[in-house]
Amino acid sequence: MIHLNDVSKRYRDGELTISALTGLTLAIPKGSATALVGTSGSGKSTLLHLMGGLEHPDTGRVTIMGADLSDLPDRELTLFRLRQIGFVFQFFHLIPSLTVQENLLLPTELAGWPRGKRLERARDCLADVGLSERAATFPEQLSGGEQQRIAVARALLLNPPLLLADEPTGNLDSETGGRVLDLLWSLSEDRGTTLVVATHSLDVAERCGRRIELKDGRLLSDSAPASLPGIQDPSRAIPAGT
Repeated sequence: MIHLNDVSKRYRDGELTISALTGLTLAIPKGSATALVGTSGSGKSTLLHLMGGLEHPDTGRVTIMGADLSDLPDRELTLFRLRQIGFVFQFFHLIPSLTVQENLLLPTELAGWPRGKRLERARDCLADVGLSERAATFPEQLSGGEQQRIAVARALLLNPPLLLADEPTGNLDSETGGRVLDLLWSLSEDRGTTLVVATHSLDVAERCGRRIELKDGRLLSDSAPASLPGIQDPSRAIPAGT
């Protein structure tokens, strides 16, 4: 599903150059659940953004389902993200001027679906997250937990094979966050979606089958076995503990 080969990413901050990731090589198989853990500034969000094609590495290659993201023209990369990758962010990113249903209809409209199919899929997704009665509501009228559930529904709207979540419970209380996690995992398992979650939460990490810890942009530890099922090129995988 995901291969990163010797990936590095740097940012400029005034006169300083900050190394967000350095020489990272990873392989993540299809259908797995992986947690990215580490302190703030460890490189978790940067790694997630590279996996999602939101940013490009300075060196190395990021390959998702056989597609090298750096080789895709901007339009093709946008369509690839739309159809193949679902994103759940900490701050929801719902459009405030659109109703809940309109927020959900937008990705299907961009994907070119006919109106009838778009409406049916939006209703199904609202039912999946238990918010059918909120279709005509605007985001500001929802609680934080409800907004995040809508964000999860939007991420899964087009049935993407890859779901990326960046601190999906960071702005929620523990009870609401637990419900959102239950929702993420149940929907992911039902669809066989590959799930990668960047998190500070040990509870979230423990729910994943694999835990990758980063420190200062480098791989500190990886709980994956030395041989991962479903990886076509095992030489790219990182043995446990390296």
